[in-house]
Amino acid sequence: MKVTYYGHSAFLVETAHHRILIDPFLSGNPSAPISVDEAKCDYILLTHAHSDHSADAEAIATANNATIVANFEIAEYYAAKGLTTHGMNPGGGFNFPFGRVTLTIAFHTSSFDSESPAIYGGVPCGIVIEADGQRLYHAGDTALFSDMQLIGRRGLDLALVPIGDNFTMGPTDALDALDYLKPKLAVPIHYNTWPPIAQDADAWARAAGDRGRPVKVMQPGDTLEL
Repeated sequence: MKVTYYGHSAFLVETAHHRILIDPFLSGNPSAPISVDEAKCDYILLTHAHSDHSADAEAIATANNATIVANFEIAEYYAAKGLTTHGMNPGGGFNFPFGRVTLTIAFHTSSFDSESPAIYGGVPCGIVIEADGQRLYHAGDTALFSDMQLIGRRGLDLALVPIGDNFTMGPTDALDALDYLKPKLAVPIHYNTWPPIAQDADAWARAAGDRGRPVKVMQPGDTLEL
């Protein structure tokens, strides 16, 4: 499994035969290493509806004939636009051609905030992907919650966790999240895109290392292989 960071909370996950794009936010993302037109995928997974996670989902899905996987309300929103979708909800899992996806709880909000008025986007979620013998957890936008222990109980090869504060958990709570999740490796997300979520990711990585929690700070465009 190859994981490429596209900035903010966006990632491309490449399995043996499929390309999965998580939370595509490219057109309005100053750190995005590719354009919307360059994005290639078979599936798009969305943690919630906010524009900094879903802004380019429709355009990319249309161009790639990709299936959008998200909570029920988000799936219905895009299905009404004629796109192929698969709706789920927290606690539920489904076996896709590339592997299994399970949605977890996340403590945040969810709306299509670019609409006027905003449209309800169902509950926010985290995502667990099991593919190619690896288990990846994308926490989405969330506060710290103790049930992260349950998400990590079967073992995580990689955890993508927000550290930005203000809208999500900040660096201190994110360290506690690693203690709950116990991933083999963690990557910080959802920081430095705008001033309210400016953070020192390298300092956070050092603090995590002091707790025995390995962290890799990825720059937009970086790829790691699991």
